[in-house]
Amino acid sequence: MNESKLIKKKKFRGYYFPTDAISLSITAIFAALACVLTMTVSIPVPATGGYINIGDLGVMLAGLIFGPLIGFISGGVGSALADIFIGYPSWAIWTFLVKGLEGFVVGLIANPRIFHGKRTYKDILAVIAGGLLMVLGYFIVELLVFNFGIVASLIEVPGNLFQFIFGAIGSILLIVILRISILNANPQTFERIFVIEDRREQT
Repeated sequence: MNESKLIKKKKFRGYYFPTDAISLSITAIFAALACVLTMTVSIPVPATGGYINIGDLGVMLAGLIFGPLIGFISGGVGSALADIFIGYPSWAIWTFLVKGLEGFVVGLIANPRIFHGKRTYKDILAVIAGGLLMVLGYFIVELLVFNFGIVASLIEVPGNLFQFIFGAIGSILLIVILRISILNANPQTFERIFVIEDRREQT
């Protein structure tokens, strides 16, 4: 894709909507990662009919590496598909919204189009904000949408906090390796995902 076509692509705050083969492939890969991680560890919570998982690692990585748009789509679609495959279809739409917003917020705060070559304090702020949003989002859904009541809704909070902490620590530990690996393997990849404005921030 040449520069003129990149400029014409629709974008949000400097992030291109995934419409070409490379960005769509990346989106699909990270959606699959979120789905597989979610399905790998799934601990049922009888009080709410939900389950505890480690899929947030994939959601956060998508946002940290590629920004809010791919973070939203990959995190939401991959996690919702896991709900359907495991047998929790009634949760799928809400998971899509909660996990999608988690990936979006992580990507928005981390802003990888500026800092995609290294790890910064914004990555830590991003996973904290995204993780807390996920915990709050599921609590609200359980309380107001499914009407489980305050006690039952609170039962799942510790498990969701575990998901948040596991995903946050894991993604922060992996982020530098993955960002630099992508840069070394194919430095043009990021140019298909977002507008790179400040190359002085890269390492």
